[in-house]
Amino acid sequence: GMWIATIRGGIDHYLVGGAVLGIGIAAMHYTGMAAFEVEGRIVWNQLLVAASLASGIILAALSLLVVLRRPSTLATAAGAVLLTLAICTLHFIAMAAVSIYPDSSIEVSKFTIAPMSQAFAAAAASLVILVLSATALWIDLRFRRHRIEAERMHGLANAAVEGLIVCDGNRIVSANDSIAALSGIAAGTLNTMTLGNLFGERIGSGVAAGNGQAQEADLRSQDDSRIPVELIARSIDYCGKPHLVVAVRDIRERRKAEQEIMRLAHYDPLTGLANRRSFTGHLEAEIAASAEAGAGKGGQLALMLLDLDRFKEVNDLFGHAAGDAVLQKVAHCASSVLRHGQMLARLGGDEFAIIAPNLPDPQAAGRIAEAVLSALRQENRLSPGGMVSASIGIALYPLDADEQAALVSHADTALYRAKAEGKDTFRYFEASMGAEARDRRIMEQDLRQAVARGEFRLVYQPQKEISSGRMIGFEALLRWQHPERGEVPPSVFIPVAEDSGSIAQIGEWVLATACKEAATWKNPLTIAVNVSAVQLHNPDFSRKVHEVLLRSGLAPGRLELEITETALVKDMPRALATLRQIKALGVRVAMDDFGTGYSSLSNLRAFPFDKIKIDGSFIKSVDRNDQVATIVRAVLGLGRGLGLPVLAEGVETLDELRFLDAEDCDIGQGYFLGRPGPIEAFGELTGAPSPDGVTEDDAIGATAKVDNVRGGSILMLQPAAAARSG
Repeated sequence: GMWIATIRGGIDHYLVGGAVLGIGIAAMHYTGMAAFEVEGRIVWNQLLVAASLASGIILAALSLLVVLRRPSTLATAAGAVLLTLAICTLHFIAMAAVSIYPDSSIEVSKFTIAPMSQAFAAAAASLVILVLSATALWIDLRFRRHRIEAERMHGLANAAVEGLIVCDGNRIVSANDSIAALSGIAAGTLNTMTLGNLFGERIGSGVAAGNGQAQEADLRSQDDSRIPVELIARSIDYCGKPHLVVAVRDIRERRKAEQEIMRLAHYDPLTGLANRRSFTGHLEAEIAASAEAGAGKGGQLALMLLDLDRFKEVNDLFGHAAGDAVLQKVAHCASSVLRHGQMLARLGGDEFAIIAPNLPDPQAAGRIAEAVLSALRQENRLSPGGMVSASIGIALYPLDADEQAALVSHADTALYRAKAEGKDTFRYFEASMGAEARDRRIMEQDLRQAVARGEFRLVYQPQKEISSGRMIGFEALLRWQHPERGEVPPSVFIPVAEDSGSIAQIGEWVLATACKEAATWKNPLTIAVNVSAVQLHNPDFSRKVHEVLLRSGLAPGRLELEITETALVKDMPRALATLRQIKALGVRVAMDDFGTGYSSLSNLRAFPFDKIKIDGSFIKSVDRNDQVATIVRAVLGLGRGLGLPVLAEGVETLDELRFLDAEDCDIGQGYFLGRPGPIEAFGELTGAPSPDGVTEDDAIGATAKVDNVRGGSILMLQPAAAARSG
């Protein structure tokens, strides 16, 4: 009956099973009554017999229905009560159904067991039943405890993100859902496999040793693909026996992350080219290979450094996104002309490098460089907005250097020469370049410390009104007295300062020193100071000018900042915004060197300058060259039309001065009108007495009338001390 009730769920099976159980109880009772012998007749009440059978069957069926339909502690208790009632009601009703009538004629069989023996047998049978029941209960509780432990461990294992496998030796006895999902193999199937089936025999044997060390392996999935995993094995007590639990960790994402880290460590994320680290290792390997092959046997190894020309202007004018696009185009163009075995790397910023091993001759490196430049020029023609050009420096191993650092240094020196000689070209390293490069680097270092060391000084050159000879002001000019080099010309150190960036610090010192000096003059003469492009494009420049004026006490209207158009074009909107802020302070702004560089009438229209300065290169031959004279007349006419005074630089002869006066030029500056000198030499003009040590010949009083123009005298200012210092 129990078997029928549990073999398949359903009320009908519960009831049928219970009925069979009730019939079994009835059969047990009535079989026992059939063995009962007594001296008398036994009469049965058929109605009560039927009632006993019905009660036993119904109550037994109900007991199984209650217990099995919705198992619970309460249902089990109710089922036990119903089953007890089934036994008891059947027994008591059945006993009520029997009647015994004494009859001496009926003989009791000799095989009848004596009552005492029956008592002992019943007691023994009850004891055996109790012992067996207790044993069965103990066994059931033990198996239930093991089952609960196994279910708890399996639940914990399934809750783990990592795959877990429990093994008896090399044989898998349990696997969680995570390892099943990872491998694509059902947990039931995994329980029939070995570690060797999943990870290979060698790895499986190592894991089965259970040394606790993490090791990487490949998990064989259901489709026979390989999944990288990490295995860690530990010994545990499982179901009362020592087992091995193996944690299986999916490391595919970690492998991807490691690969990405390696890629970022060796490749440039923007262009996909090798980076500086990869370049250094590759160059070292190529040099070692060339050295091992021997001179002349492995061909020439060429290192080419490529730097973009005026790339900073692209970033400043169009933004970094446009700059990144240019770098990507350069990488594509240069890569397209390289052959197998030749490496292109981005070293940082706009600097690239090409390693070309096994070249047949030194000229082959030049052909590669020219091919790269040609590809860039072609891209320039095709791009709507154009693209920057490039300069390339070439150094050869072992012709130019026999070790890596020197080879890179020589290629960099050649690159600098290419930039200095016009850009958009390439140059080979020459031995003479090395000394020049070292000298330039030393000068760059000295310039960074020159302000702190007090090596700079200012000299002042007069600016005069041409028609009347009246003094207008001075232009502050920078001089560098190097302790070893002596007097270094501005034409030499100013470009180096601009390229190295030290011009910003130097320019601030010039501005502060000139304003501080001018503030001490009794006569309100103007002071003109040149401003570099680096200063102009500094967002804080206008604030720094304001601070200098406040510290020095100089009236803003006496300060005149001279700006070249070259400085403007690098970032016209930013430069003009800065100039407007400076104008708002009351400072005057002059356009310097007009007629050279990027001269454009649109610049005059975009910003209200206070003065135009004609470059001295136009004044030198103005009295002899008709073309130059025409240009100067045009600029003077432009100034008159815009209402701007025009200052002519480089006036060195009387004829030049007469021409400028005849053409109504407003202001002149040059050696003919006054050489640059220390401010002490111009004490009478500034209103300050000449200090001790300055002679009468040094003073501005040593001027002479050199000509009479329109009834006035033109003063030639040539103090002796100024002449010696100029």
